[in-house]
Amino acid sequence: MNHFTRFLFIFVGFVFTPLSWALTEVQIIEALGLPENSTGNIADAIEEATGARGWMSADMKPIFDARVVGRAATVVLRPVLKNDNRKYPNLALELLDQAPEGSILVFLMQDGLDIAAMGNLMGTTAKVRGLAGAVIDGAVRDVAELRRIGFPVWSRRITPATSVGRMISAEKQIPVKCGEVLVNPGDYIVGDTDGVVVVPAAAAERVIELLKQYDDKESKMIPIIEKEKSMLKALEIYNRY
Repeated sequence: MNHFTRFLFIFVGFVFTPLSWALTEVQIIEALGLPENSTGNIADAIEEATGARGWMSADMKPIFDARVVGRAATVVLRPVLKNDNRKYPNLALELLDQAPEGSILVFLMQDGLDIAAMGNLMGTTAKVRGLAGAVIDGAVRDVAELRRIGFPVWSRRITPATSVGRMISAEKQIPVKCGEVLVNPGDYIVGDTDGVVVVPAAAAERVIELLKQYDDKESKMIPIIEKEKSMLKALEIYNRY
């Protein structure tokens, strides 16, 4: 190896070394789960990083106060005709058994906003399997029992109506539009009392970088606001908004 080749090899190796510093899934989940990283701040960061909305519709509400962070596992359910006697695979239950620990189930109920995608039995299964929670573009039922076992669910409705005999699971682990936001399998879902946001996996590191900047600015703005009794004066210095 001549001197030029040796230099080029070292230079290229140096250039590409930072790629090994990429955050792991665990580190991303830990960062998104920090108390200062509210869904509000995360929504701001997603929009700045991607130019697209990351927050789900305002009627996506938790059945009890909780905070969860995990990777999306998706299912689409659609209506079935009452005289359709064909046997369909239950992809929703398959995913319930297959999703990795810590996953967040994302159910899209096509034309089934008032039909429950989950109740006590599915919630119990998800809980014992170590899933982090569920987000339903549709409804949930057996809320008292889900609260009792402590399984967090965000949904657009609460209803007693079962999906059995009304809906079939059409597809799993595909991109879905849930709560008016695109969710790809493996995207990071964050839910808290304010609602649900979706962090695209490809933008997660940039979002976390922005969140650090937001927290730094906000922590410096608070003393100014307390002293001056004015948010405008703090904004003049730190321009958080």
